[in-house]
Amino acid sequence: MVEVSPIRTEEAYEAALEEIGRLLEAEPGTPEDDRLDVLSTLLEAYEAIHYPMEAPDPIALIEFVMEQRGLGRVDLEPMIGGRGRVSEILNRKRPLTLEMIRRLHDGLGLPADALVRPYRLGSEQAA
Repeated sequence: MVEVSPIRTEEAYEAALEEIGRLLEAEPGTPEDDRLDVLSTLLEAYEAIHYPMEAPDPIALIEFVMEQRGLGRVDLEPMIGGRGRVSEILNRKRPLTLEMIRRLHDGLGLPADALVRPYRLGSEQAA
């Protein structure tokens, strides 16, 4: 087994990916499982620096959560308002209000900091 060291180059990144692929079937509690855990942590750190992911805009986040949880627009009504208001929000015709953000945070467990991010509203930029 090769010694584990920080991932600093693209070549080291690729090698770590290959090794992780080989270790995915490691039995829990084995040295191979420990190595998988360490390599995965190093890989995440490298990716955070070299391949940062931009957070989705609030509407994309809401739509993703709805899809993942099998929710419909009607499920958002207690947090956003009536059917028309939900439609306006999801179609980007009206921005989320602070009260809607609070309710989405409480009702769906969505991170408030992600919901207050600026996003495109029609052809305008929402604040």
